[in-house]
Amino acid sequence: MQNYRRDFPIFTHTHYINSCAYGALSHQVEASYGAYLSCRNARGADWMGWVERHERVRERFAQLVGAKTDEMAVTTSASAALSSLISSFDFSGKRNRVVTTDQAFPTEAQNWHAQTARGGDVVHAREQDDGQLDLEHLAELVDERTLLVAVPLVCYRHGALNDIAAICKIAHDAGALMLVDGYQGLGAVPFDVRDLDVDFAIGGALKYLLGSAGIGFLYVREVLIESLYPLQTGWFAQADIHAMKIHANEPAPNARRFEQGTPSVPALYAAEAGLDYVLNVGVASIRAHVMALNAALKKGVVALGGSLASPVKDTHHGPMVAIRSTDDHQLVAALEAEHIITSCRDGNLRVSAHFYNNMDDIEVVLAALEKNRTLLA
Repeated sequence: MQNYRRDFPIFTHTHYINSCAYGALSHQVEASYGAYLSCRNARGADWMGWVERHERVRERFAQLVGAKTDEMAVTTSASAALSSLISSFDFSGKRNRVVTTDQAFPTEAQNWHAQTARGGDVVHAREQDDGQLDLEHLAELVDERTLLVAVPLVCYRHGALNDIAAICKIAHDAGALMLVDGYQGLGAVPFDVRDLDVDFAIGGALKYLLGSAGIGFLYVREVLIESLYPLQTGWFAQADIHAMKIHANEPAPNARRFEQGTPSVPALYAAEAGLDYVLNVGVASIRAHVMALNAALKKGVVALGGSLASPVKDTHHGPMVAIRSTDDHQLVAALEAEHIITSCRDGNLRVSAHFYNNMDDIEVVLAALEKNRTLLA
């Protein structure tokens, strides 16, 4: 793969391999912030230009997941996207069950459990010892009472990659809807809502999409939009955001109805620059490159006597490799002392490569792990 590291200043002094927490900052994204500040200095406010940028970001999110532009809402976070969607659901009828998983990111699970106050019945599909979801258990939980099945594309704790197509079939065969939290994979794992038959998807720009906090998205299958009336709303959700009506709520006929108030304008600049970069590199190429790096990392960890929390098979996990540790926070600190930036969750060291990483990064990580073998479980 082409050497993109020159666009990421952090690599002049650090081995950054922590994209599962936050993507590295590129010159292009940094320049986008400068463009925002220049606009503020020159014009003060440029609402028409910012709305146009908002639409360009919507188009790029749609391109990323294979959706129509009208199926995408641009939100201030994945949490805001999910909350708006959930506000349109009715939990008072026969279908009041939500099947989430033990892999859920806290935002997702917390949002579902909050719906018990509205009559929601929330259950968790368990994961197996190898980190993969137990699809037999999930299928047992999905029945005629199920409104929706919600799963992550990639588990944030250990990187397991879920079989979304198979889970969608389980949900749809029971008449339930399907939502995917794509945050830990989008930009590094190919994902197409049409091919996978997904009803809803959420995500954000700050990890493998190279943007910043303050922006997320919601995909809603086109045929479902008009039947959903979100109770969380705002002026950007209206059919005409320029009408400034105050005597009625007139939601947009497309997925914009799931948006709310004023967007994070600086985050729009960063998201557009980051998405442009990732789409130009190509997600399929990124996936192939990262899989090769991860294969070398996993082989090296095993050779050191370490063990993996991630599934061993390359195609069964996303861009992150999770390594079991006796003290994950101490191990992160030890690597940072060697100018290696990683992160940890749930007792595991998380090493998450992206297209800007190379085999030198992997070798440096392995050398640091060898020096700290006592911290490997």
